[in-house]
Amino acid sequence: MAVHKTLFITGVSSGFGRALANEALAAGHRVIGTVRSETARAEFEQHPGGQAFARCLDVTDFSAIDALVAEVENSLGPVDVLVNNAGYGHEGVFEESALEEMRQQFDVNVFGAVAVTKAFVPFFRQRRAGHIINITSMGGFITMPGIAYYCGSKFALEGISDTLSEELKPFGIAVTAVAPGSFRTDWAGRSMRRSERSIADYDASFGPIRAARQAKSGQQLGDPRKAARAMLSLIASDAPPAHLLLGSDALKLVRERLASMAQEIDAWEAVTRSTDG
Repeated sequence: MAVHKTLFITGVSSGFGRALANEALAAGHRVIGTVRSETARAEFEQHPGGQAFARCLDVTDFSAIDALVAEVENSLGPVDVLVNNAGYGHEGVFEESALEEMRQQFDVNVFGAVAVTKAFVPFFRQRRAGHIINITSMGGFITMPGIAYYCGSKFALEGISDTLSEELKPFGIAVTAVAPGSFRTDWAGRSMRRSERSIADYDASFGPIRAARQAKSGQQLGDPRKAARAMLSLIASDAPPAHLLLGSDALKLVRERLASMAQEIDAWEAVTRSTDG
């Protein structure tokens, strides 16, 4: 018999958050989603079945998070699964991208996820139960020109997730970093923030990359609904992994990256060992 759970998902208005909320509700779970406006809140709560609840929250409004999570726990009951989904992509040549754009990227993708997690961990720890899912990216393992800030934020979230997994395991709390490849979400389209081009030296190398990324938007291999179903199987597992790749492109590219790293480590092994003692 399927066990119905309560999920708290940040950013349910679009992308993976929306797909996961819809699939979870269809499967009989209860979903509390964060949105950015009262209009979006009312729309989300119109889901049939009376199991959809929404709260207005900007994950970078750090001072509001603790109180909101406490209110949710007190008024709606214990949350079983936290899904840190809210995030966006930044694209820009490193030299052309302002430091403030990096700060904004990390505020949403890293600090927002950490702040929401920090608010939930005491409740999970006291109950000796819970599952935290952080939506990272294959960009938390591999890199591509033009998304240094984005990859940096996802590498950071991968590292935090992995460490947290070890810290919370003694309390029966699972932490999984879910790293999707290319999916048909708004990531490369409407929600992508792009730095203006300004240095001609990068035209030949980066121009075609930006054009190809824009052209591919909406045509990606991955189906967000299938990603949502994969995440539902994850929360149903008695032994969920610390890391889960989604998409055959992520599988291929991450395996290639790990193999390349292993070759480089082997090639420089003598130098590496030379610093001992």
